[in-house]
Amino acid sequence: MGEKANSCLERWTGRVRAAAAEKTAIRLRGGGSKDFYGQSLVGELLDTREHSGIVAYAPSELVVTARCGTPLAEMEATLAENAQSLAFEPPHFDPGATLGGCVAAGLSGPRRVQAGAVRDFVLGVKMINGQGELLNFGGQVMKNVAGYDVSRLLAGSLGTLGLIVEVSLKVMPVALAEQTLRFDLDQEKSLNLLNQWGGQPLPISASAWAANSLHVRLSGAAAAVSAATAKLGGQRVTPEESTAFWLGLREQSHPFFAGDAPLWRLAVPATSAVLALPGEQLVEWGGAQRWLRGLGTPADQSIRIAAEQSGGHATLFRADAAQKAALGVFQPLAAPLGRIHHNLKLAFDPLGVFNLGRLYPDL
Repeated sequence: MGEKANSCLERWTGRVRAAAAEKTAIRLRGGGSKDFYGQSLVGELLDTREHSGIVAYAPSELVVTARCGTPLAEMEATLAENAQSLAFEPPHFDPGATLGGCVAAGLSGPRRVQAGAVRDFVLGVKMINGQGELLNFGGQVMKNVAGYDVSRLLAGSLGTLGLIVEVSLKVMPVALAEQTLRFDLDQEKSLNLLNQWGGQPLPISASAWAANSLHVRLSGAAAAVSAATAKLGGQRVTPEESTAFWLGLREQSHPFFAGDAPLWRLAVPATSAVLALPGEQLVEWGGAQRWLRGLGTPADQSIRIAAEQSGGHATLFRADAAQKAALGVFQPLAAPLGRIHHNLKLAFDPLGVFNLGRLYPDL
């Protein structure tokens, strides 16, 4: 580790120790691209962007290690030079998005249905806990993951457990061939087809339904993509249109996401039927992720009830402060899960230094 990086970590650990001693809160922030996500932003700002750079990259081993403030765009450009990528297609939402924020937010893009989630690619982390201790978990190969997988636990924790300072990630080769197909179908027929195709050996890497139009992306070997294209039919989308479409979904620049209406994200079993809720819907991940625009008053718990009845949960993904305060951002935790969350917070950040209330008001 370089002298500059060592100096940065020394300052950060000292600052965290001081905050713990004084019982003051610290707000962790990289590029700020996910500031809208989660609940309140509390505490004195600690900007992570100065701790930046790729520490190690072994293309032949499919592993990259980088510091928390490394811009996602910089990392993806380096991987692209070797025909590799972050297979879970993390959303940026802003050019300044950083690696630390990517892992802390735990958000995955369209390819999650095929590749897996952010946590599935985290091999190891270095972090500073709420007592100012620098800790190491995991490593740089899958076989290092044994026992309680703390490094993956940090994915999606929104910085409430500690400050991620370095991450090792598994990367994947870019698909040799891709083809997007479009079908004019309603939601029910689209869900039926997606579930039917999901049980077949098809190279489906993404799917999205909106406004009576289903898009399906095929990725893999040229022969496999060609055979699947012939089997599924539909209208072929040009490479340029395909790239723009999936990027629009990943970055939420697709027309569906425009406007100020509350945006809900519902995670449900892919086999769930059409959710009879008012408002416009967009369906991804073979039916497992469903976006909904509209509804946001304190009386409207119908979305969470519908998600729970389907065996899933609902998140108020984008909304104003009043709506977040009234409805809460994340699905309320059952008592056993609540105890687990509290115990984890006590283990990593017993004095409540980091991102207080960001995930749940009492954490």
